[in-house]
Amino acid sequence: MRVAVVGGGPGGLYAAALLKRLDPTREITLWERNAPQDTFGFGVVLSDETLGGIEHADPVVHQALQRDFVRWDDIDIVHRGVRHTSGGHGFAALGRRRLLEILHERCRSLGVDLRFHTEAPYPAWLAEAYDLVIAADGVHSTTREAYGDAFRPLLTPHRCRYIWLAADFAFDAFRFEIAETEHGVMQLHGYPYSRPSPDHHPSTRPSGPQNQSGASTVIVEMREEVWRAHGFDTIDERESVERCAKIFADALGGRPLMSNNSTWTTFRTVVNERWSHGNVVLLGDAAHTAHFSIGSGTKLAVEDALALAACLTEQPSLEKALSAYEAERRPVVASTQRAARASLEWFENLGLYLDQPPRRFAFNLLTRSRRVTHDNLRLRDAHFTEAVEREFGCPPGTPPMFTPFRMRGLTLRNRVVVSPMDMYSATDGLPGDFHLVHLGARALGGAGLVMTEMVCVSPEGRITPGCTGLYTAKQADAWRRITDFVHTRAPGTAIGVQLGHSGRKGSTKLMWEGMDEPLPDGNWPLLAASPLPYKPDSQTPRQLSRAQLTDLREQFTAAAWRAARAGFDLLELHCAHGYLLSGFLSPLTNRRTDAYGGSLAKRLRFPLEVFDAVRGVWPAERPMTVRISATDWAEGGTSADDAVEIARAFAAHGVDAIDVSTGQVVADEAPEFGRSYQTPFADRIRHETGVPVIAVGAISSWDDVNSLILAGRTDLCALARPHLYDPNWTLHAAAEQGYTGPAADWPAPYRAGSRPPRTGRTDEPKPRLTLMS
Repeated sequence: MRVAVVGGGPGGLYAAALLKRLDPTREITLWERNAPQDTFGFGVVLSDETLGGIEHADPVVHQALQRDFVRWDDIDIVHRGVRHTSGGHGFAALGRRRLLEILHERCRSLGVDLRFHTEAPYPAWLAEAYDLVIAADGVHSTTREAYGDAFRPLLTPHRCRYIWLAADFAFDAFRFEIAETEHGVMQLHGYPYSRPSPDHHPSTRPSGPQNQSGASTVIVEMREEVWRAHGFDTIDERESVERCAKIFADALGGRPLMSNNSTWTTFRTVVNERWSHGNVVLLGDAAHTAHFSIGSGTKLAVEDALALAACLTEQPSLEKALSAYEAERRPVVASTQRAARASLEWFENLGLYLDQPPRRFAFNLLTRSRRVTHDNLRLRDAHFTEAVEREFGCPPGTPPMFTPFRMRGLTLRNRVVVSPMDMYSATDGLPGDFHLVHLGARALGGAGLVMTEMVCVSPEGRITPGCTGLYTAKQADAWRRITDFVHTRAPGTAIGVQLGHSGRKGSTKLMWEGMDEPLPDGNWPLLAASPLPYKPDSQTPRQLSRAQLTDLREQFTAAAWRAARAGFDLLELHCAHGYLLSGFLSPLTNRRTDAYGGSLAKRLRFPLEVFDAVRGVWPAERPMTVRISATDWAEGGTSADDAVEIARAFAAHGVDAIDVSTGQVVADEAPEFGRSYQTPFADRIRHETGVPVIAVGAISSWDDVNSLILAGRTDLCALARPHLYDPNWTLHAAAEQGYTGPAADWPAPYRAGSRPPRTGRTDEPKPRLTLMS
């Protein structure tokens, strides 16, 4: 096999070395336009997991790396003159130039043809002349561009400028330093990559730089507008470096910074629809990028090389090998990119968090990517985590999720909400025994608040024939039976009602018969902000007239009055997911030209009128929340900036919390799914508006709940599917954390089951001696 490798970074070099080691008959040629000693960066970080893979695949490279690695456990976070240290993290770093030297030596020893100072031939020629072409030519990959129609890359620029620099001493920890300047906030990311002198003792932990030996990578980052305001766009490299050193003089102990053809850069996330085309395959930054704040660029490239070499060895053909390589790596990379995106956006919005209490700010930074969690951090550094909990107000032995939360006259005993979930099990809008058992079971399961499904304000406002309503006295009586059960048999649990109208998404089949598909018969007419069908085969709604808007507002207030009589503790107005009120908010579904359409202020007008009318009949001591879709996940739709203004408008009208969901507004949406993927929208709304928020969206573990609450990203967490899987999710979360306090009190009939049942035999004798044969 003849293999061409384009790009002499760590990923390309390691792929060449592995492929040659696994099969010495392979003819491998690598092209690199720069000199062997050229490198644009200083230190690189590799995880223990990646090093384990290297050790298994090539002990020679692993041993060479081990001799040069600098290992550190602590992370320092310095903000407003206060340093907080969290230990137990563990990372290994070395100089990028030394890493390349090790890989150069390994490639040469194996017989790889390394061609420096040489541009690679045109990709089409390589694909014709070689059996395999590995494009490891970085974020600006010419190979990827040459086959753009096949790879279909998407490059997304972001909002910060950053520059790679170095210091001529070793930080005694991975260091984050925040600088608040007259033009805005900046941050320094620093970590050591070269050992200090032998008499250096990191355990002494003085505040400044240590014995002047070793070296550290220093990255300075700031928003584009801050960068311009400081004039970095008009000065040269030398002055930029001097200015950065001056701004972060405390962190550097007054020492200078060094550059290496360093330029200010805007990070770009690279995603490709495909990673291979014929015999050409992408690797490393050519295939994907992940923000440097989680230290994953070199790690991902090296892991790509490991996976590609393994698949080429395991699979019977090149086509199957490249397919297996992509299938193996794509989910791992997607997960890393989600974490990197969360970290990147946290730093882009750093200014939102500056006023948090110091330790909580540090915890927020450490958990920003959602990969480090509350429980994980407790294992790494229990002392630090407990200090954050005390600052938050957790009583001893109480996880954050089991602290109370107050809205008006309602105090929730814990921060867990059973999210609204449509059950499609009513007859003529009437909740029955199913709803009593469903909601009653989850109330008994320990959540602080249990929400109904969307309860419709009129027969025509139903999504399906199986949806519940509150448009008759009989329905109100049926709901009263359920609220009485919750208050009597699950004391301490509150129950809330979500009121809504389906709008253009009504008159459809039950979910399990065909979600959002029109009924084959028995349809009812639909009303909406504008006459736009949800899907091409959906019924076209009629645009609401002024008179009909008045009627609808009265339907909402009548339903709210019945909800109050039915004994609900909280009322939520459903302004999300493309239903009627949501349809007014989104520019994709509201094309009106009257006073209720056009600008965001006009699109808000009718939802706010409904909110005010409902608030007028809803008891003053009982809270009201509003659920919104913070983004439509579609071009031209509601944006995160819009969501902040929508939340601010409802806050001005007296909302007690915003329930922050996303999407389901238009059928051609493109959501970015992932763990806790909607919480950044709640986080931003909470910090920009000051209104409490409820976070939703793939929050599935109690560790996630604790992490989000303690970091200050949300006030409450609403979980849906976990409560379908386990009605006693909250009680089990308490048991698993060893919590037995009042925030998760087991109902008296269930207390015997408050400990996990034993499984398997426990009476077998333990082995006492090992007999040697």
